[in-house]
Amino acid sequence: MMMADSGSNEEVAVIGNTDITSTESENNIINTMVERGTPLLRKMEINVAEAEKRTGKNTVNMQETYTVYLIEIRPAETVPEGGTPATPDALWRRYSEFELLRTFLLVTYPYIIIPPLPEKRAEFVWHKLSADNLDPDFVERRRVGLENFLLRVASHLVLSNDKIFFLFLTEEKGWREAVLETGFQDKVDSRLKSLSAMFRVKNPDKRFTEMKHYSDELNTVISQLLRVRAKVADRLYGVYKVHGNYGRVFSEWSAIEKEMGDGLQSAGHHMDTYAASIDDILEEEEHYADQLKEYLFYTDAVRSVCRKHELIQYELETLAQDLVYKKQQKEELATGTVRVFSLKGMTSKLFGTESQEQRESRLAALEQSIREGEETLKEKNTECQQFVGTAWEDIERFKEQKDKDLREALISYAIMQISMCKKGIQVWSNAKECFNKM
Repeated sequence: MMMADSGSNEEVAVIGNTDITSTESENNIINTMVERGTPLLRKMEINVAEAEKRTGKNTVNMQETYTVYLIEIRPAETVPEGGTPATPDALWRRYSEFELLRTFLLVTYPYIIIPPLPEKRAEFVWHKLSADNLDPDFVERRRVGLENFLLRVASHLVLSNDKIFFLFLTEEKGWREAVLETGFQDKVDSRLKSLSAMFRVKNPDKRFTEMKHYSDELNTVISQLLRVRAKVADRLYGVYKVHGNYGRVFSEWSAIEKEMGDGLQSAGHHMDTYAASIDDILEEEEHYADQLKEYLFYTDAVRSVCRKHELIQYELETLAQDLVYKKQQKEELATGTVRVFSLKGMTSKLFGTESQEQRESRLAALEQSIREGEETLKEKNTECQQFVGTAWEDIERFKEQKDKDLREALISYAIMQISMCKKGIQVWSNAKECFNKM
């Protein structure tokens, strides 16, 4: 299913120069494609500076090894030439604290597509990549992902103003207690309740239904793309490493040649360099894969908003149905006629009808219940309309962000592949020059 393109309709310029500088490469890898127009980002700079492995006892008094991440914030002010930047305020956070923050945001802002966290354990890995969540390379990629998460939240016009988020950045002690004091856990919708709403809602909003289907399909497509990349990485690693055999053979050959020896030795050196380069290449590729994974996890955030809408819609329909039933009861009680079979009707036939006073009392109670039901229905209808308005506005923002981010990530990945191929051509060109000089 294709979604309407909500991004820019400008044509993408043809890239003539496919060589990227180290600075451009670093910018592409960090993937902090965020709008810096929020008051929070105008006031402060946020970064996750480093990760550190620690050992301690967990809640059940058992020894465990875990990773903490250093969050640094500093005033976003221009440093004069020759001046010294302000010393940043810093605090340490565990990954589980990032999870708690995101859960709080999910519950508190159900109409917003909450940015995802980087993966807890490595997924879609090729066989030479460690799946250990304490592996230094994995921890470094997660550090970049956690920084990206904070910048995503800080760049959102609503989320950036949240008090709990600000405390997360500034208060190392007491933050968890402040989150729990909000009582957000009492508002968490049960999975069973959401599942029931999905199957029983009668008049779902077509736009949200289509968006949920689209997010399912996007999840499938990105998953397939990541699996293909992992397979290609496996094959590519093997191809590059096999080139190391050229280097070994050329070196051995050079030992038995006099006139050709130097040329063969040099060619072997170029082959060794080529074989060794694949490790850095695939490590850089992992950062582009992480950008795709971010949107793989974003699809669940989109579905979360759609599920919340289904739940509100189901509650609205249930209230409306209940109100219709009560009005029918009132009509039957007022006229003394029963339209459908009911236990009350059967009881009346068996044991006699109610007294006038009893009927009037029941009628008054029903009228009061109907008035309350109408008021509740009106409030729920307003809530549903407000949710649809704010949620769809955020969905449109997300679609524009997604189009821009994925386009930039895929272009950068293509540039990296072209650069890699050019380096391969250069290696063989150098080897050719060595052979020419023999």
